This record gives sequence, C-alpha cells and structure tokens, in this order.
Amino acid sequence: MKWQKALLTTLQRHQGKKIALAVDTSTNEVNTELIDNIISLFAQLNPETKLVQSDFKIRDVSSIDKAKLTYYKHGKSSYTEVLEWGETENIDILFYITDVTGYFYEELKVDYDVMWLVPNDFVPKVPFGKTLKIA
Repeated sequence: MKWQKALLTTLQRHQGKKIALAVDTSTNEVNTELIDNIISLFAQLNPETKLVQSDFKIRDVSSIDKAKLTYYKHGKSSYTEVLEWGETENIDILFYITDVTGYFYEELKVDYDVMWLVPNDFVPKVPFGKTLKIA
C-alpha cells in the first residue's frame, strides 16, 4: 500500500527529531483498528513520540506507549490548541489523524511540519502542511 510506505519514509526521515501524533477524538465513527496500528508503528519507530488526544480541546497528552484512546460523539473539533501546544513544545513534526473538518484560528502561526493523516476517502483541502490519505 502506497500510504504506508509514505508514512514510514516520513517517520524514518524524522528519526531523532521531536515528533507528536495527534488524534481527533471528536467522533467514534472512525476505523479504530487502523488508528491503533498507526499508534503501534509510531511506538516502534519512535518511542519518544507524544500522543495528543483532542477534540475541541486537548483531552490528554501522554507517551505513545501508554496510549488508551477515548472517543466522543459530539463531532466538534478544533485544531488550534494542539497546534499551539506543538509550537510551545518545539515539535519538529506533528502528525494529525483527522477528517480535517475542524477549525483553527486563521492568525495561527505554525513553524513546524504538519502531516494530516486523513482516514476517509474524501480528503478536504488542508490549511497548510501535507496530506496523506490513510483510508
């Protein structure tokens, strides 16, 4: 599969850098097995990765190996808090698993790489960064 190779290549290229994986938990209508497998991949390749669970606010930040995801049913999502957290934490690259239907403040400055991992067949235009369809 093409997207797995692209994700693996990107992770390998950022080996030794500060990485975070954010998961949009605003809905439970997602392929949880796929997301769990991606989390496992990050844990194997970069155990220092921080896992951020967020919907309209950050719900949890933990080590990738202690991941226990909780999903919500309200469908509201904001990327602002996670993107600001990434800036504060001096993240080199943020991978964000989301359907890209949330919002963020337009004035927001992001000075690190962002890769949007979209688990749907429909991939909306992202505000910045790169997109990788993982469906």
